[in-house]
Amino acid sequence: MSQIHLIAPSGYCINQDAAQRGVQRLEDLGHAVSRQAVIPRRLERFAGTEAQRLNDINSLVSLQGEDIIVLAVRGGYGASRLLESIDWAGLAKRQQQQPLLICGHSDFTVIQLGLLALHNVITFSGPMLAGNFGAPELDAFTQDHFWRALRNPVLNIEWQGQGPHWSCEGQLWGGNLAMLTSLIGTPWLPEIENGILVLEDINEHPFRVERMLLQLYHAGILGRQSAIVLGSFSGALPNDYDAGYSLETMIDFIRSRLDIPVITGLAFGHEQQTVTLPLGAHACLTHDRTGTRLTMQGHPVLKA
Repeated sequence: MSQIHLIAPSGYCINQDAAQRGVQRLEDLGHAVSRQAVIPRRLERFAGTEAQRLNDINSLVSLQGEDIIVLAVRGGYGASRLLESIDWAGLAKRQQQQPLLICGHSDFTVIQLGLLALHNVITFSGPMLAGNFGAPELDAFTQDHFWRALRNPVLNIEWQGQGPHWSCEGQLWGGNLAMLTSLIGTPWLPEIENGILVLEDINEHPFRVERMLLQLYHAGILGRQSAIVLGSFSGALPNDYDAGYSLETMIDFIRSRLDIPVITGLAFGHEQQTVTLPLGAHACLTHDRTGTRLTMQGHPVLKA
């Protein structure tokens, strides 16, 4: 079984019971869960002081051992405060020697994209301790896809997507849309050409999702990709004022501006059911009348 090393670089874990439930489930599976003291840590809305949260990341440089899964407790906000002080080169060197399997999503996206932008380090966008492993009922789909991603050098995901027939390959990247957009103009946004960009978000009205996608479009980022894949946009509900404007009509508008496909329907994001994606891996995407297939390789995996 694996060692699971907890980190909390973002927001305070308001659902302490869920986090403890997640620890118990992982331990029941035979995994050793270390650094549980980060779970109750708090300063204001954050999971501890700046120094404590930064240490969660920078201490990974000297972490000894292999087959270690680094798992974020939760998202929220706070990782952006740490970007200037992270030991990016040290983390990259550690990954070259004995890769850590670093997993999280949401606010954690900025750290994942920073590692990819500066040193091409692959991390996993997937479940976190409290929200997923600590859910009232652990989703079997999410758990299965998590371990498949961490154990298989060639990872295949299939779903019934929507979009035009298309086939392409390139570097897989992305994550949370709001966090990715916040990195435009900074050193921590990857400059990826002909990539496969996968995006998700939560509690953003469709017009806010559109505004962020247009910012990526106007910055030339969308047009440089080979395909866009949209995951879940939880809570993106229209209201009476929208008069028919919705997430679906917004996506149609974005499609009208692009020469590349926008494929939808992937179970990826803040829902209880989510796949795990290796950000930075080489990916092949095919979409036709039978469905959508995404094959990824080049990511670190567990040896045991």
